[in-house]
This record gives sequence, C-alpha cells and structure tokens, in this order.
Amino acid sequence: MDKRKPGEYIREELSKRKWSQRELAHIIGRPYQMVNELIQGKRAILPDMAIALATAFRTSPDIWMQREYEYQLAKASTDSAPIKRRCKLFELAPIKEMERRQWIRPTNKVDELEAELCKFFEINSIDDTPTIGAATRKSDNGNELTSSQCAWCFRVKQIAKSKSVAKYDENIIKSCFSSLRKIAAYPQEIYKVPNVLESIGIRFVIVEPLQSCKVDGVAIWLDDSSPVIGMSCRYDRIDSFWFTLCHELSHIRHRDESPLDSDLSNKSIDSIMTIKSVMERRANEEAADMLIPKEELESFIKRIGPLYSKDAIIQFAHRMKIHPGIIVGQLQNREEIGYKANREMLSKVKKYITSFATTDGWGNSIKLN
Repeated sequence: MDKRKPGEYIREELSKRKWSQRELAHIIGRPYQMVNELIQGKRAILPDMAIALATAFRTSPDIWMQREYEYQLAKASTDSAPIKRRCKLFELAPIKEMERRQWIRPTNKVDELEAELCKFFEINSIDDTPTIGAATRKSDNGNELTSSQCAWCFRVKQIAKSKSVAKYDENIIKSCFSSLRKIAAYPQEIYKVPNVLESIGIRFVIVEPLQSCKVDGVAIWLDDSSPVIGMSCRYDRIDSFWFTLCHELSHIRHRDESPLDSDLSNKSIDSIMTIKSVMERRANEEAADMLIPKEELESFIKRIGPLYSKDAIIQFAHRMKIHPGIIVGQLQNREEIGYKANREMLSKVKKYITSFATTDGWGNSIKLN
C-alpha cells in the first residue's frame, strides 16, 4: 500500500511543469494556503479538489482520490490481532446475551472474555471445538449446533452438575413411564415431573432459550451414570412439553448420544421420518407410544376420522386417561386435522413446571460457583 502523501505527487507534477505553488493555486482558483496544506499533507484531497488537480495536470480524478485513499488507509493502519480475537470469540458464542443472562461475567478485556468462554465451554483454548454428548430436538435440519444452541446445551449441563439426585438405575426407567403417564392427564400436575425423574437419577433442568435458539430439549450424560434432560419450553403447549419429554426419555433409555432431530410442532410425522436417522425415528415413535398406544390412536382415527369433534376427542382422552391436548397434538402431527383446529385444548403448562423445576430464565438466573 502506497504510504506517500498525495502532496508529493503534486510536487512532482509542479516540478515537471516548473510551476510554483502560487501558480497552481491561481490556475485551479484556490487559495495558496489550501494548496500548501495539500502538499504538506495537512489537508485531504476531496472530490472537488481531485477534479481540479486532474484538470490542471491532465490526469484522472480517480488517480488523486485513490492516492488520498491509500495514504489515509496506510496512516490509519492498526494492529488487527485483537479484532480477530474478538471476532472469533463472538463467533463462538452469543456473548452479549450470555452476559445479560449472567452465564458469563461481563468484561471488555479480550483475555478475560476468552477465559470466561473457555471455562463455560470446558475447553482449554478458543481454538478448541466445544463438544457435548447430546441428543437434541431442534427445528432446523442442520447437522451441527449453532453457537446459541451449543451455549444453551452447555448451560443445561452446567446447571445439571450442581444438582444432587438419586443414583440412576436404568433397570427401573420403565417404571417412571407409568408414573409420568398418570401426570399427563392434568396440566396442574406437571409440577410432579422433576421429582419423578430425579427419584430415579435423571436430572431435570429448564433453561429459557436464547434468541434464535431453536432447541426444545436435550438428553446428555455427565458421566456413564448421570443422565440429564434439559428443556426450553419454547412452545408453551401441553402436547409439545410431553412429546419433547418422552422423546428425550427415549434417548436416555437407549443411551443415545449426539444426534440432532427436527421439532415436530409444525411438521407431519411422515415428512420428518423421511430425513431422520433410525435413532431419531425410534425416539419419535416411542415418545408418541408412551403417551397414546399406537394401536389405540389408529383405532380412534379409523372410527372417527375425518370428522374429529371436540366431544369425540374429549371422550377418547377420558378413556386413555390423558389430556385431550396431547391427542390434538398427535392428530395435527399426523395431518388428520389442521394446526388451527382445537387449539383451545392445547393448554399452557410453562407456569406450572417452571414454578417447581430448576429453571434458568424468564427473569430468574441461577447462580453457580
């Protein structure tokens, strides 16, 4: 990059023509002081001056603007290393939102920020890739977690580590299915979920999603005997909550690790099954079956469909001893009814579960050592 002052080129042009600075000032109709300041580099060449110089020296205005640009850029050059480091840090995580949520300590110092992120993501250097063994329900079909999704998962893991629960026994996990199934009939009973899970050694954590973080649930293992289920309650609906919970329980039951699967809230089961792995299809099918046995739902569809009245759904729900909103959700996923149908049955549950579960978000921040 040219570090010469544009004024040096003006001197060269004057020397070629044996003109003085005063003569140039007279030719271009500018004050002598202005010309002198241009030559000394005390004044920048603006577009009107570039045109005047180009006319006087029979050159192009672009040449003078380019010389001024390169000189100013060279003069303003600075060490870009700190900028590159900050850029890498901000690519790694949604820093400002993590600071706002008190997940990391706010700081303007690059070294301190890097140390905070390394601690949060359990890595030695920002050049390392954060890894987390997880089976995560997410809404896009990408194979990798976004920075926000990764941060959310690590927050779940971080909080789960601080919890004390019973020893995990995978031989009795099936027994919790029936206990949970009884709770699924009433929205107000959902507060019992954490106790049921933690009584058999499954840590349960709710973390409000970060902005643009399309994750509903995650199943991770702190070690071989410490499973964790994290949920976001992104959709405050009874059907979404229970399907997500049962989906993650399936991953825990089979000790699945690291698949990504799409949210089922706005897509049909058939369309999702075509792109999901065997592991994810199994989790979807087991989640649906935990709530409503497949043969029972299909029998109901054959008998009642396609005219699903509110009364018919409620009667079926009473027979299945489950909330009618869960039936509505499964009918929507099977595209038996539209997504606008019977939405009044999709009861909200977030207020019940977040009042009792370990919850980070919605104005509540968990302080960790």
